[in-house]
Amino acid sequence: MSLPITLQDIRAAAGRLAGVAHRTPVLTSRRADERAGAMLYFKCENLQRMGAFKFRGAYNALAQFSPAQRAAGVIAFSSGNHAQAIALAARLLDMPSVIVMPADAPPAKLAATRAYQHDRAGSEVVLYERRREDREAIGRRIAAERGMTLIPPFDHAHVMAGQGTAALELIDEVGTLDALVACVGGGGLISGCAVAATELLPGIAVHGVEPERGNDVQQSLARGEIVHIDVPDTIADGAQTQAPGPLTFAVMRERVRSVVTVSDTQLIETMRWFQEAMKLVVEPTGCLGAAAVLERVLDLRGRRVGIIISGGNVDRVRYGRWLAGEGA
Repeated sequence: MSLPITLQDIRAAAGRLAGVAHRTPVLTSRRADERAGAMLYFKCENLQRMGAFKFRGAYNALAQFSPAQRAAGVIAFSSGNHAQAIALAARLLDMPSVIVMPADAPPAKLAATRAYQHDRAGSEVVLYERRREDREAIGRRIAAERGMTLIPPFDHAHVMAGQGTAALELIDEVGTLDALVACVGGGGLISGCAVAATELLPGIAVHGVEPERGNDVQQSLARGEIVHIDVPDTIADGAQTQAPGPLTFAVMRERVRSVVTVSDTQLIETMRWFQEAMKLVVEPTGCLGAAAVLERVLDLRGRRVGIIISGGNVDRVRYGRWLAGEGA
């Protein structure tokens, strides 16, 4: 079956990102290895520009705009990290950006998005009510009215290829892996990484992790068709998607071995563990993959395992409460 992206697309994306995106560190921890019974390699995308892997896909997509597209600008919809990524990439490439964000998005992500836009003429944040309004419809309407190009957060070949560069770098640094574990929202990260990993390491098992109250991808793979769910009630705001996209689902069906879930309680425990053991600030969505391995939801004992830490953009007040044990 022909997939929406190839290893060549991911390598081309890496070329565009060279010198622009950070080559994020790969960290190890003896305590993590002992807890999981495996050799773990954490790809720290929480230390990426704007604090998440989303910068990779956003910049790769915008860097391929025509002069006319750049002049008109870009529009995107996002709960936070894709919003910041598009805003920053657009600023670097000197184009206006309009970002459609839920009114209940974490205040830190709203503030950061506006800060990246700064005073670029034609740029703004448009708020909507996520449980009453359709962000995709809002995005399409504004795109049509202003002649802007809509870049969705995950279901876009250039976005997927950009995200896949995280796995490309990880494998280049650590060599052979038995498994790769990544968070799953709409599937942009895991689909790009799955193509890179399975092409470079044909025997690798790629596993995705969703919040247990937002398992649209797990349900979709079990049914063999895209399943739509209500907006998930989870602290993993970056994984509050309601369905995978046609492009990401096509890749996940072919290249992802399994998708498992973890609870919000397990995410909080993993955030606390990262802070205490590795001195890393990781947002709830960014903890999904690690939580599944450290809590042995995925039993990968004796394996060499790459884990994508997808982001570190977390509200400081909520983060402090979670670390203090005040629950979700």
